[in-house]
Amino acid sequence: MTLTMVKDASRWLAVLFGCVLVAGSVVAQTIPAKTENEAKLVDPGPAQSASPVEGATKPHDDSFVIGNDDVLSINVWKEPDVSKASIPVRSDGRISLPLAGEIQAAGRTPLALEREIADKLKSYISEPEVTVMVQQINSQKFNILGQVNKPGAFPLTNSATVLDAIALAGGFRDFAKKKSVYVLRQNPDGTQTRIPFNYKEVLKGENPAQNIKLQPRDTIVVP
Repeated sequence: MTLTMVKDASRWLAVLFGCVLVAGSVVAQTIPAKTENEAKLVDPGPAQSASPVEGATKPHDDSFVIGNDDVLSINVWKEPDVSKASIPVRSDGRISLPLAGEIQAAGRTPLALEREIADKLKSYISEPEVTVMVQQINSQKFNILGQVNKPGAFPLTNSATVLDAIALAGGFRDFAKKKSVYVLRQNPDGTQTRIPFNYKEVLKGENPAQNIKLQPRDTIVVP
């Protein structure tokens, strides 16, 4: 082997050794960063932990008072013969269930009615589990009187407003005083509050706050 060939081989070995050192340095710098990122993904820390959902509302909670003509769904666990998928509250405020008999429903909350039914069933069923849900609300109504095409009482649903009520009543008659409509609202002390409603102003976008949401037993008067 000549001296030139020996020098060339030595030069190539030096270049190859240098490449190995550079590659090793790059790998050494990359691996810790990747490991740190993976550690963050595995342990998000207490600040990122999910909190349980709070304030869930049961469909048969204690916030609604049942009235006449409301439609209820009553389920007694594992007792299909006693359960009722749809049962209306009669005009006397009562319902009738197998084994439980006649029960006063109007004036009670669904939760209170559940307890009443469960108490009556204990003589026949061991530890009855009762669920009462309101399928349809017909007891909450408003009235609209005067110069409309269909005056009368209407079920109060979907947060109806004064404009909604006028539409349900078929609109105004020819000589209705559209600027002088008002709502009579029952107060807890038995008195009434008169709330004015100017139909023409509301249609023009003036004072839209007049178009209030109706409450049970509100009476709209169209002179």
